[in-house]
Amino acid sequence: MDSNCFKLTVYFEEPFWVGVFERIQSGKLSVCKVTFGAEPKDYEVWEFVLKNYNQLKFSPSVDVVVKNEVTNPKRLQREARKQSAAAGIGTKSQQALRLQREENKLERKTASREQREAEKQRQFEQKQQKRKEKHRGR
Repeated sequence: MDSNCFKLTVYFEEPFWVGVFERIQSGKLSVCKVTFGAEPKDYEVWEFVLKNYNQLKFSPSVDVVVKNEVTNPKRLQREARKQSAAAGIGTKSQQALRLQREENKLERKTASREQREAEKQRQFEQKQQKRKEKHRGR
């Protein structure tokens, strides 16, 4: 049975408030990090989720073990309180964010390399054209 789980953690990371969206689908964890800036109110976070969830860029998936257990409602309440008190993100989430950063870094590198090579080629062609124009009259 496929399980879908969605979790949002908002915490203060000097100097901004940051939200980490964690999505578990079919045993795969994907993460997205969003910077809010000033401390967001609950309704602002909810509005952000409703408007921008489809535009979020999640990291590549990481395998994760999902436990399906029926728990006591009081225990759930305690765990929710602990999670809201704890700051930071889980290690699996950090791994997924690291993968996303590395992927973006590679994309930037390839794009800048192509741009550099195109600029070199353009300058070379300009030099060749200039040389041809100089020797045209003789």
